[in-house]
Amino acid sequence: MLIQEVILENFMSYEYARVPFKRGVNVICGPNGSGKSSLLLAISVALGQSYTERSKKLSDLIRWGKDQARVTLILDNTRRGKRRPVRKFNKDQIFLTRVLRRDGKYWFALENRAATKGDVERLLARLGVDPDNMLIIMHQNMVEQFTVLSPQEKLKMVEAAVGLEPYRRNVLQARKKLSRTLSQEDSVNKLLESAEQTLNYWREQYDRYQEKKQLLTKRRFLERELAWAEVAKRENIVKELEANRRREQEVLNQIENEAKAKTEQLQIRQNELQKLKDEWKRVFDERLTLEREKAKKESTISLCEQLLRETTILETAIQSLGNPSFPVSQITNSENKFEEPFATRFKLLKSDNLKELAQNSDQQLSKFSKEINENQTKAENLEEETEKVGNQVIDDRIRLAILQYRRENVTANLEKLSRKLIDARAYVDEAVKRSEQTGSRIAVVKGIGEVLDEIRVTDGYLAALSDVSEDIERMYESYSKLYLELKEKARLVAENRERALEEVKARMQAWRTVIQSLLDRVSLQYQSIITQAQAVGGVRLVNGHDIEAAGLEILVGFKGGKPVPLDAYTQSGGERTTAIISFLLALQQHVRSPFRAVDEYDIHMDPKNREMIANMLVSTVKDANAQYLVITPSQVTFTKREVNIITVQNVEGTSIIREVA
Repeated sequence: MLIQEVILENFMSYEYARVPFKRGVNVICGPNGSGKSSLLLAISVALGQSYTERSKKLSDLIRWGKDQARVTLILDNTRRGKRRPVRKFNKDQIFLTRVLRRDGKYWFALENRAATKGDVERLLARLGVDPDNMLIIMHQNMVEQFTVLSPQEKLKMVEAAVGLEPYRRNVLQARKKLSRTLSQEDSVNKLLESAEQTLNYWREQYDRYQEKKQLLTKRRFLERELAWAEVAKRENIVKELEANRRREQEVLNQIENEAKAKTEQLQIRQNELQKLKDEWKRVFDERLTLEREKAKKESTISLCEQLLRETTILETAIQSLGNPSFPVSQITNSENKFEEPFATRFKLLKSDNLKELAQNSDQQLSKFSKEINENQTKAENLEEETEKVGNQVIDDRIRLAILQYRRENVTANLEKLSRKLIDARAYVDEAVKRSEQTGSRIAVVKGIGEVLDEIRVTDGYLAALSDVSEDIERMYESYSKLYLELKEKARLVAENRERALEEVKARMQAWRTVIQSLLDRVSLQYQSIITQAQAVGGVRLVNGHDIEAAGLEILVGFKGGKPVPLDAYTQSGGERTTAIISFLLALQQHVRSPFRAVDEYDIHMDPKNREMIANMLVSTVKDANAQYLVITPSQVTFTKREVNIITVQNVEGTSIIREVA
């Protein structure tokens, strides 16, 4: 930034003045109190400074008796090659104005338009000017102030003046990033530790939950096994009933086969008996023809005797069967198994008159004895044969009756077994349906009692785990996921920390390299300048390993003394001023700001050093594309040099520009 002209209106001792500046060195000289320093103060205020050593309030800078002051800087915006310094304004001059009011209101104007301080700061940043850096604008007494600054503050000012602040910002940003990363890592590690403790708790609960799930699975399997064991039990019952029914069916088949054989045998014997009876009837009919009555009586007696014998034989047969309680009425009343004559005869056996009839017939038999002697033998033989065959028929009928009884019992048992089998199969089907709801069929190797015992034991274990809920699995999975996420995040944060450390190291190395290179060059130039003042010295970086503690030390030794750090106590005022101005001159070729100013730097210098510094200042700025404003009470120092000299005088309380050479 080059200032072409400064316009002052009611600013301090100036009522109205226009001060033109040129490229190179501009020297403002004049007696004390003439308003020399007010010019630099006006430029600083126009550039945005809100505090000055003259006053804590900007309103105090307004000319006495006036309500408003105005400072306008006309900035050079001519093209430098193909582009202007501020491309936003396509013109050769930029008007920057600051207005001060007595009521405390201040504002800026750019090209006669209201602007904010931010607009001005962006404009100055674009031009590379920092009005608050005393290495660029050094007001009165700032030489002494620079001396008492800490090495760290001095270094920061140098960085800002030469444009190396981005290196420091990069390091600080990297360290801030590292700090955030370390803080984040610490937080993540604490969260990870807490999550791990919580996860361990939920892992224990999850193990209990898994145990409960296994027990529940086992219990469901036991319920399934119990259900299918019940099915197997009922199937065994069905098998047993089926076996019993088969056995009963075999018995029934055997009975039916035997009854069929007996029936056939009975039929044969009945036919034989009928033939004997027919033969006997024929003989009897022959006798009846001769002696009907006698034969009738004889026949009656014979029949009675025969019936009595048959009764005896029947009772004997029944006893031989081992069933004396066998009811005789069942034989007589069975379903057409015996012939009617036999039934009738059998009923006669029960008559009370049977014996009486026999006795009466016997009494009459003597009458007919002669008539039956001839065929008696034959009749007796027939009767014996008939009796024998009849007994056999009776035996067969008894056997058939017994078989019929047994068949009825077996049939009844079969029907009962069939009903039981139907019910048992229904129970099996029902049990199978219930069991299928528990799962497919499994082989059952344990009894129902054993399964029930295992179920009771399992229920006991489950009762001990009754406080375990199903939410545990969700909580465990949630915390497991959170733990893994935190673990991954911790890994990423650790990687970020390593990268941040590397970045800090790299940026720190870059900063240290450029700073050390700068100070090495400045130190050489400083040594060259300070040597002309019959002194030795140097510039060095201290605590370069830590950017926060790093500082700049200016070393100087006068009158043959060893170089020692410059401070407010070791050197005299002139020595301090000479050393500081020598340092500023050594730094000039590295300063990026096109505008620089220093106010009354030579007050404490002897004439020789004042002359030497003036020569160095002119030669340093001569070939640079910069503008240097020097305020000095001694014009003689810069006489006959290529500088722009501006003389300020105060006439009756008003500063005026008397001479411009």
